[in-house]
This record gives sequence, structure tokens and C-alpha cells, in this order.
Amino acid sequence: MADGEVFVTGAVEGVVDEAVLRRVLKHVGLSMAAVHGRRGQQQLLQSLPGYNYAARFAPWVALVDLNGDYPCASAAIEQWMPAPSEHMYCRVAVRAIESWLLADRERIAGTLRINRHRVPERPDALAHPKTELVNLARQSRSRTIREELVPRDGSGRLVGPLYTARLTAFVNDEADGWRPGQAALGSESLTRCIERLLSLGR
Repeated sequence: MADGEVFVTGAVEGVVDEAVLRRVLKHVGLSMAAVHGRRGQQQLLQSLPGYNYAARFAPWVALVDLNGDYPCASAAIEQWMPAPSEHMYCRVAVRAIESWLLADRERIAGTLRINRHRVPERPDALAHPKTELVNLARQSRSRTIREELVPRDGSGRLVGPLYTARLTAFVNDEADGWRPGQAALGSESLTRCIERLLSLGR
């Protein structure tokens, strides 16, 4: 362990969220000690009281999608965690983690093989960012992208068979993939998350 290195424990909804949180933490100079959850939003919210209790003793970051349940992030946090522990950092992606990925318009366009102007400029304002991302993939010049990210007709699924794998790879690719700092320029909720986490490392 490097001198002065700060480790935090994470709690997330899924695999893509974990990858995003790891990249954001690295961006602000923090490291992930362990991660919990990864079984959907309902399970994460049910577990928040226990995570909040653990955060009395060490830093925790819980990353939750706002979805359509609350008008804003502050209202959601007030409901989910009315009395946060000293070391609990509950951050909300408005309205889903895909908003933060779409906010790096240049890189997500390159990954999806579409023109950048097709990517929304204000992803936090989208009601359904995941649906928007899938619809962008439908327009891809790459048949592979369409087959991986877009659900097959009649499948009853919201996303394609390799949606999670493809987005996780995009987030983890530090050379050509997602850039937290660039994405923050297009997402207010990501900007607030980064600013809050920067205070943790001070």
C-alpha cells in the first residue's frame, strides 16, 4: 500500500456500475478496497442501512441510479439514507449509469460506430438513458455492435446479449474508452460525484 493511499469500499447495482465507480475513484486518486451489491437496485437499497452502519468506521461509496422514482438526486438520498454515517458517500447517477457513459460523447460515439452529433448533449435530462444508448446502437455502422447491444426481436429483453460486457470493456479501456473527466463536462450528476469524492481524499 502506497503512503497516503486512501481505500474505500463500494456498493453498486451491477457490473457496469462497478467498473464506472472504479474509474471515477481512480480519477480522483482513490482506490477500491472491496465492492458489494451487484445484484440490482432493490437489493442495494435494502442493504444500505447495513452499509451505512459499516461506514461509521471507514469510507464507503454507494452508487445508485435515480431512475424514475424521484424528481432529483437529493430527494432520493433523503429517502434512502436520511442519516448518513460520517464516512458514507451516497452518490446518484441521473437517471442511470448510462447517462455518465453518454456524457463522453466522442468516445461513446466511437465505440458505437455512430456520428457524434447523434449522442444527446444533456444525458442527465434523458428519462431512459439505457433505452437511448440501445437505440443509438441500433444506428451503428457495425453489425457486431448491433448484434451485441440491441435485443433480438421477440427476446423480451431490454438490451442485447453482450450489452454488459461491451460497456464494461468501454469503461475499462483507459486508452480509447470512457474518460470520467471529459464525461463530467456533460453530466452534472457526475460532476457532483467527482467533487464529493475529491473531498474524501483530502
